[in-house]
Amino acid sequence: MSSTVEDPGALRWILGFLLVGAAWGLTNPFIRKAAVNYNPPQRTVLSNPNTNVVKRYIFKAIYAAIDLLKTPSYAVPLLINLTGSVWFFLLIGKAELSLTVPIVNSLAFLFTVLGDWLADRKVIPLSTWIGMGLVCGGIGLCVKSKTG
Repeated sequence: MSSTVEDPGALRWILGFLLVGAAWGLTNPFIRKAAVNYNPPQRTVLSNPNTNVVKRYIFKAIYAAIDLLKTPSYAVPLLINLTGSVWFFLLIGKAELSLTVPIVNSLAFLFTVLGDWLADRKVIPLSTWIGMGLVCGGIGLCVKSKTG
């Protein structure tokens, strides 16, 4: 028996790139929105003047992380974003590295613009649309340079 690894095909590569780009890009505006809207509860250790300054900053960071992770509007997009990182790790193990990184990062930018529109209903200006078109053209040139 020979153990040959089959090429998953272009459609599966494209789907993988799109999933990682979407997981990274679409979630960023939602994570930001939840972080901006975060109002930390009062903690006595943070307002106590007898608490060491360094200790106060450490506790502030720990409490902020715990409170944000308890907030679904922050935790769910973060979990999806981190899942995208796992998918990316799996992709770079199989796909061409010099294609995977620019494609996925470019798609993340495109999906971030879309996520901004979904999260905050931001208007996408013409210059951004032109930039997005140029990014897509750049992705096409990268793929073309590797395939022929």
